[in-house]
Amino acid sequence: MVTLRLAQDPTLADFGRDPWWLVLGKIVFAFAFGLLATLLGVWFERRVVGYMQVRPGPNQVGPFGLLQTLADGLKMAFKEDILPKAADKVVYFFAPTISVICAVTALSVVPFGPMVSIAGHHTPLQVTDVPVAVLLLLACSSMGVYGIVLGGWASGSTYPLLGGLRSSAQMISYEVAMGLSIVAVFMTAGTMSTSGIVAKQAHGTQLSIGGFDLPAPGWYAILLLPSFIIFFIATVGETNRAPFDLPEAESELVAGFMTEYSSLKFALFMLSEYVAMVTMSAVTTTLFLGGWRAPWPITLWEGANSGWWPMLWFFGKVIALVFVFVWLRGTLPRLRYDQFMRFGWKVLLPINLVWILVLSGLRSIEDWDSRSKLIAVGIPAGVLLIATLFWPNRRPQPKPTTQEQVDNRPYGSFPLPPMDLQVPPSPRITRVVAEREPANIVAGSDSREV
Repeated sequence: MVTLRLAQDPTLADFGRDPWWLVLGKIVFAFAFGLLATLLGVWFERRVVGYMQVRPGPNQVGPFGLLQTLADGLKMAFKEDILPKAADKVVYFFAPTISVICAVTALSVVPFGPMVSIAGHHTPLQVTDVPVAVLLLLACSSMGVYGIVLGGWASGSTYPLLGGLRSSAQMISYEVAMGLSIVAVFMTAGTMSTSGIVAKQAHGTQLSIGGFDLPAPGWYAILLLPSFIIFFIATVGETNRAPFDLPEAESELVAGFMTEYSSLKFALFMLSEYVAMVTMSAVTTTLFLGGWRAPWPITLWEGANSGWWPMLWFFGKVIALVFVFVWLRGTLPRLRYDQFMRFGWKVLLPINLVWILVLSGLRSIEDWDSRSKLIAVGIPAGVLLIATLFWPNRRPQPKPTTQEQVDNRPYGSFPLPPMDLQVPPSPRITRVVAEREPANIVAGSDSREV
């Protein structure tokens, strides 16, 4: 196997050389990307769900309803800010801020593109990179739950506290599966640097099979298909998105940890949720979908991965993953909490552990090309995992008829009307008629007064 490093691929040595104004510009760009992606993401979600439910969605404020989210944000900012009497004022105020900061900080190590020239400076389209950038991503996703837990506890109410506890248990369950999926990535890439992981997924590789040199797929979503599936499922659970939105289940906890929040603080919690969704989509793109590299067949164009074009491919992949988030919300019903926890601990975690052991065994075989091993084992394992997750675990039972349901109802249940929809006469009316009938006969009248 031969791996080619292109001239525009950034390395760790390319960071830390930019002037202060360029670093500040990158930080502002990353923050603006998170904020703008949130505004458009809310609009995108409402439009897509509206299309799925055969309704228009927002279409009045601005062209195609694009300014509806901005109008909603301004409305929430000017609403009355209510502070519960039993709330811890300091923690209650800072909890939404913690969630937003952690969600935005993860974007600092996400590569948006290759090396470009900005005002005469050759710089990577990334705020910064460190040798343990993947651990920084895990730390940001783990710290974000502190804002939810502290917000639920500081509200001084039962429903927010239950929502915060649910979110903490949810994070513990799915953080383990997410971490193991990332372990598979840097075991294969040999680095925990995000720019290095993107460089390892380059398509400039050759795979020798039976004496023939064939182009091998470079995306880890193909080579590490089980890890990609488990990572994305864990991402949905980490971001509290449907069908895993149990910390804010309206049917059980009113609004969960956000029940006692209003005005701008409520808007910050909503902002943190959508920023986290966009951030995790960007992280998934970086780790498994080749980052800013163009997909096939765009790679047939020599300039596809140079200049500013890679930002377009990166944003396209992020939008596609956000669409999957919205698709899940509009398709799947919410799980029960026990089903959700059982799925994380008894399904995802054991499968991921077995896959890591298999991957470690493949790396120990010296006389077999590593990419050949991943293709030969990873793709079938991913297909088997998909079949296992979606295979019906019980045979569908024939639906009983209405008469069978009536006959099998438990004794003492609420009485049901007869199947012919003929309402029987009231017992009181029957008794009154029976008492008055002799008097009517004596009077020689056939009328029955009730």
